[in-house]
Amino acid sequence: MTKSNIGFIGLGLMGQGMAANILKKGWPLQVMAHRNRAPVEMLVAEGAREAKTPREMAEQCDVIVLCVTGSPEVLSVIGGPDGIASAGRPVTIVDCSTSDPSVTTKLAADLAGSGLTLIDAPLSRTPADAAAGTLDVMVGGSESDVQRVWPVLECFAGRIIHTGPTGSGHTMKLLNNFLSMGYAALYSEALMLGRKAGLTPEVFDSVIRGGRMDCPFYQTFFRWVLERDPNAHKFAIRNGFKDMSYLAGYAIAAGVANPVGAAVRNSFAQAVGAGRGEDYVPMLSDFIAEANGLE
Repeated sequence: MTKSNIGFIGLGLMGQGMAANILKKGWPLQVMAHRNRAPVEMLVAEGAREAKTPREMAEQCDVIVLCVTGSPEVLSVIGGPDGIASAGRPVTIVDCSTSDPSVTTKLAADLAGSGLTLIDAPLSRTPADAAAGTLDVMVGGSESDVQRVWPVLECFAGRIIHTGPTGSGHTMKLLNNFLSMGYAALYSEALMLGRKAGLTPEVFDSVIRGGRMDCPFYQTFFRWVLERDPNAHKFAIRNGFKDMSYLAGYAIAAGVANPVGAAVRNSFAQAVGAGRGEDYVPMLSDFIAEANGLE
């Protein structure tokens, strides 16, 4: 089988591992630098080619994978004089970012008129899973469009779930992150309350670990709490805040109450407002402790 040219934009913590796996699986790969050139130079040394603009990439690639921060960045990469759309070619865009579902749905409809196909394929798990090729991917799009990009997704995914039409992947991702950021806020507050009562994190962990409330997210969170491993879960608090803000917007648009989501968002908002947005999510436990007079 002749493999299509694949473009990749967004070589951050997740993206560099994903792109490396696409290249390892034998797909012709083109990449683009943003702030950090190190991942680009590493991939070019392995056989990838570098594009200077999204337009240049779209002129040569049939599929372009985006792994950027959110909807504003996606719109910037696709639109504009040097954007993907300006190339005027029928490119399939796979948006692996955590984006606003309402923006994704409208953008897909707008792009369809110019021959561009937008599929949303947000991710779950960690940068370590991206490097290992074992990410969970939630894919929104038509059956035929999803099947066309499935072999590319398999390069970096251990599990792929077709969630429904375009936009449904990003909606499911927000719900997934609502659960995970909710856990982070709960763990942080519970640890703080426990310490106020004289219960150490070690005692807390000895009760929870191996019980019904244990899970992989708990384990990576507590690798920071107990071992102070800064690489335990490399997902910034500011991104958790962004995702919970997207969820709030979705709830408002749906006309429903989302009180637990609002509480989780506020936990992250307070940390961001205090200048801790670049900290990773497990470090929320430190902020909550400090805000309540604990070291």
